[in-house]
Amino acid sequence: MSECIWIFAYGSLIWDPGFIPQDQVVARLDGWHRRFCLRSLRYRGTFSEPGLVLALDAGPHSYCEGLALAISPAETEPVMAMIRTRELFNPAYREITASLRLQDGRVVQALTYVVNRDHEQYCDFSPEQQARMISTAAGERGPNVDYLLNTADHLNTQGIADPMLDRLAVRVRELQRELT
Repeated sequence: MSECIWIFAYGSLIWDPGFIPQDQVVARLDGWHRRFCLRSLRYRGTFSEPGLVLALDAGPHSYCEGLALAISPAETEPVMAMIRTRELFNPAYREITASLRLQDGRVVQALTYVVNRDHEQYCDFSPEQQARMISTAAGERGPNVDYLLNTADHLNTQGIADPMLDRLAVRVRELQRELT
């Protein structure tokens, strides 16, 4: 499958890629970690009540497990156009090519989307601040809590551990119970 384009999915692309992958394999990306570090002013929040979305943020000794999604050669052009429209609608994300180690032992080059720390939507909130924002925000694609819970649930289904997301999901559920 060397002719395939690979995409590294670490957030909503895991559960809503927008295409049917030719292949899908659990993968590890070294040097980056998954974080709620971007304010969402459109998809999962608004300007008046921002939500938070995941991004890959660089960190020493960091790694992120997610899914490597293969795009078939026949679909490369339309799928990449759709993904770039979705992920690069503003410069909060940057597209990079990185080496992924697939669960089956292969190493592939994949495109992925990492945070632009210089962008005004970049943020570094405490877990409690994140939980409070996520529990109430909503945008064009629905409630922010759905984004968190879908990602956490799909990571668990794939056997990918992310204790930070799991703790955040528990706290958001607590906050939602308090609001009802």
